[in-house]
Amino acid sequence: MSVFDILDKLKAEKEPPLTGAVEYIVCGLGNPGTQYENTRHNAGFMAIDTIAKNINAEVKKLKFKSLTGDVMLGGVRCLLMKPTTFMNNSGEAVREALNFYKLPPERLIVIYDDISMDVGRTRIRRKGSDGGHNGIKSIILYTNSDSFPRIKIGVGAKPHPDYDLADWVLSPFLKEQAEALESSLSNAAKAAELMVQDKTDEAMNKYNK
Repeated sequence: MSVFDILDKLKAEKEPPLTGAVEYIVCGLGNPGTQYENTRHNAGFMAIDTIAKNINAEVKKLKFKSLTGDVMLGGVRCLLMKPTTFMNNSGEAVREALNFYKLPPERLIVIYDDISMDVGRTRIRRKGSDGGHNGIKSIILYTNSDSFPRIKIGVGAKPHPDYDLADWVLSPFLKEQAEALESSLSNAAKAAELMVQDKTDEAMNKYNK
């Protein structure tokens, strides 16, 4: 047995086999490229990476203009996705995936950054407006619906009112925020696992902080 066979065997043992059809799409928002990796606007990508790490999965197959992973999450088959369209065109990728799996917007969970909350906080909503977030605005435009659940990750407000918003969301998290950020990403991942099991109320009670 080659080392590759051994690695494939170990991977198969770690990941539960895929069963049934894809029931949910869990989409984290962000911008592709190493220059954006640790920026506030990429909190959604970070959350998807946290989910994947928790279940020993990978999100690297290029499909639906996104990096994707076909996984079992909480016993439910889901597509994890990180659009590569850049934030302002996230809806393009989301619409492709929803249409392919013939899923309604209610079966889409979007994870993204929120400047109205401090780093470390999470907030779950069943639906809502775009709140000025361009990624959500694009998804509402392309799906013609705002009835998709979402998980917001606090990234902190601008240091002062005159600070350019684009510069702020594209700035990296501070080192002293690492622990709080890790906590909110962990909560977002746990919340998503409950939500795909149709336990959104439980997720809201536990993780709306």
